[in-house]
Amino acid sequence: MRKSVILVIHIGFWISYLLLLFIIVKAATQGFSSDFNFVYIIKLGIPFVIFPSFSVFYISYFFLFPKYIQTRKIALSFFFGSLISVGSAIVASLLINLLFGTKMMFKGGYSSYIEETVSIALIGFAAGIMSIIIKGFITWYDEIKVKEELNFKNHQIELALVKSQLDPHFLFNTINNIDVLILKSPELASEYLNKLSDILRFMLFETKTEKIALSKEIAYIEKYIALQKIRTSNAHFVNFTVNGATSNQKIPSMLIIPFIENAFKHVSNKKTENAIIISLLVEGKTIVFECENKYNENGKPTLESNGLGNELIAKRIELLYPKKHTLAITNQKNTYKVKLVLSND
Repeated sequence: MRKSVILVIHIGFWISYLLLLFIIVKAATQGFSSDFNFVYIIKLGIPFVIFPSFSVFYISYFFLFPKYIQTRKIALSFFFGSLISVGSAIVASLLINLLFGTKMMFKGGYSSYIEETVSIALIGFAAGIMSIIIKGFITWYDEIKVKEELNFKNHQIELALVKSQLDPHFLFNTINNIDVLILKSPELASEYLNKLSDILRFMLFETKTEKIALSKEIAYIEKYIALQKIRTSNAHFVNFTVNGATSNQKIPSMLIIPFIENAFKHVSNKKTENAIIISLLVEGKTIVFECENKYNENGKPTLESNGLGNELIAKRIELLYPKKHTLAITNQKNTYKVKLVLSND
């Protein structure tokens, strides 16, 4: 919610609150002498309303709601809210007696200090309840807006993801390489053709589900690497390792593959061993993915060309793993490195 709207809500609440309280005070002081006029009521309202009510309202708004209400610790919230209400009421009651003396007479006789303090505490507690209601409404509204924005961004990401999956350069190069192999080694060409078929099938069907088995994602990566290796005689320019128990882990489809595609697009020398290093480690419910590739100084890698950009990738990860991931991208000494840590707790 915009800050200006929140400000209007707060101002509107306090105007309504003070007007209502003034009406109550005015009605309750009908039995006072003529000396107790409008000016005295306003003076009384300063310690009686502004200090305790504002204190309880904004402590509840900024502290109790996020720390206890949102974490469903209702009992603690009620306890601290009551404590703050009573504490501010004691201070306010002392101020009233200091400013007006002890001869302030309500209808029906003198009001005891305890009765006065309890009355102020109840009014402050009511302000705290209104604070939680207002904060709850604003939070609820913001969450709806965030969900709508995230859904919209997710649709954009999914669209970009679909476009990136159908990379024509990869398809054309792979088909041409397989075509060359048909005459040299029909069996090997058939094997690669099956891998390409599996990759296309994966793109068409597995990407429609929310999460897939990590083992399927690994199988896709292995086939993708195998097809990329057709273009070079150096079988060791890619080092891909998997460690840990992957059988029970799940991951959103095509989450880490754009980083691998980027590495192949910008690797500088395929004749070098370990020009691309990819590792996947599973520790309990944590998945650690690392990918690095060497590149020429004149060709700094990005994720913008024919694929998902860093910003879009990061937004998708944030959407799928809010506060449950870390993404670090470094670019130094002609080495581009990505480290992604995902928590499936």
